[in-house]
Amino acid sequence: MKILVINPNSTASMTAQIDASARRCAFATTQIEAVNPYGTPASIEGHADEALAVPAMLDLIRDGEARGIDAYVIACFDDPGLAAAREIARGPVIGICQAAVQVATTIATRFSIVTTLPRSVPIIEDLVEAYGVGHRCRNVRAVDMPVLALESDPITAEARLVREIEAARDIDGAEAVVLGCAGMSDLCERLQFRTGVPVIDGVSAAVKLAEGLVGGGYATSKIGAYDYPRVKSGPVLAETA
Repeated sequence: MKILVINPNSTASMTAQIDASARRCAFATTQIEAVNPYGTPASIEGHADEALAVPAMLDLIRDGEARGIDAYVIACFDDPGLAAAREIARGPVIGICQAAVQVATTIATRFSIVTTLPRSVPIIEDLVEAYGVGHRCRNVRAVDMPVLALESDPITAEARLVREIEAARDIDGAEAVVLGCAGMSDLCERLQFRTGVPVIDGVSAAVKLAEGLVGGGYATSKIGAYDYPRVKSGPVLAETA
């Protein structure tokens, strides 16, 4: 099967890291292709960044459909454009936030999320509520570092992640922690080893869910809300006198 992993921002080094994380967990027979669009924000940190990134991301999915891609992973924890992507795609489209919280609620009764900036906290809280697991999420914590600092200052980023994961365990009573950014995916195993807490990376969770859905023969329903977008004619211009 072929899975297209899309990093909606334009930072190629982050895409390479996401690609490595996806390949590490995928079956040997799964073909992983990780891509990012050009001209989108360098990182997704808020609603405006999401909106600017979605059109180019949808273009990549349209291209994937023409090339016979079986499933898609949107590798941004805000799950930007997820519903729109599902309208365009035949196969499953998995957002890494939705996949991660599904794993969290399967392996633990309570979990917390650790993300990058405080401004992302309400966005993630709303997503968790929308996915129906708000009562299982103890807290959404932030390390107060920009997304790109995960790469430019990895030592500080890891230290702050360890601190917040331990606080989630000791203060929140969380039994598992979800990493709230695709740029954290390569730290998952090390953070779990350092804290003793089950740590869930949305990239690997989404890849494994995509493999399972494709392997089970499941595709996106085209009855109702996720039906293909209707083809519309251009605007009719009013005649002038």
